[in-house]
Amino acid sequence: QLQFVESGGGSVQPGGSLRLSCAVSGRTLNGSLVGWFRQAPGKEREGVSCLSTSDGIGYYAKSVKDRFTISRDSAKNTVYLQMNSLKPEDTATYYCAARWGGFLQVQDLCRSPDRIIGYWGRGTQVTVSS
Repeated sequence: QLQFVESGGGSVQPGGSLRLSCAVSGRTLNGSLVGWFRQAPGKEREGVSCLSTSDGIGYYAKSVKDRFTISRDSAKNTVYLQMNSLKPEDTATYYCAARWGGFLQVQDLCRSPDRIIGYWGRGTQVTVSS
């Protein structure tokens, strides 16, 4: 049973930090493209940061580059998103997901998440406000 369980969201002030966790069960992340995505009310889901577990190549959306960092703990089969210098526009529900197989590159996953991913979990809410 493939399952993605996101956690770590919350409410923070601008400039604050959060660390999101995504525990994956049912399939190892080895050999996958895995990423974090977010969706704000009235907006499309967008890729935030994606990672190729095969070669370690990462991708970051321009809006979060130099502020967010994606990483993986192989032993725990968990992917993380460290979010620093948070801005109000980062407010959204954050999801993690992964894709195995195919000839996709990491940027493809982040640029077209709904075309590539067919399974989404509950997500975790991040709210950045004063």
